[in-house]
Amino acid sequence: MTEETLGLRPPANRVSRRAIGYWTVWAAVGWVILIAAQTVFVLTSDDAPTWLTVTLAISCVIAPLHLLVMPQWRYRIHRWEVTAEAVYTQEGWLSQDWRIAPISRIQTVDIERDPVEQLFRLAKITVTTASAAGPVKIAGLDHTEALKLAAELTKTTQATPGDAT
Repeated sequence: MTEETLGLRPPANRVSRRAIGYWTVWAAVGWVILIAAQTVFVLTSDDAPTWLTVTLAISCVIAPLHLLVMPQWRYRIHRWEVTAEAVYTQEGWLSQDWRIAPISRIQTVDIERDPVEQLFRLAKITVTTASAAGPVKIAGLDHTEALKLAAELTKTTQATPGDAT
């Protein structure tokens, strides 16, 4: 494999569109908890600090903006691709991460689904490699597609010579 073969390039495949809803739900849960805690403190304090009331107002403005922008932005950025040589991933929204894992370095392939992912019929694949950078994750995949991809990666890695170290 040449450096050109494994060069950093945008992966070809997008994650499932349902990932937008998944990311929105998880972000909304965080905002609800934060705003609820701020509200309880403001309402139960005899003399709530002005800064806390201001941060509550700011949270109420930023939360809807975050819920509108972040999931769409992440969807545009998150990509993945598997070739005969490597697994390519690109993810993030403010901070972006591009990873390449050569097939010969793959040690395990796992599928994970939290309860919310199950509701959205999504899954994430974790490809563990012999790398100090840690595993490569492909999140936001359609569950059926994730099962096929895991089977394909397992078959490909078994057919690839080497000891993945």
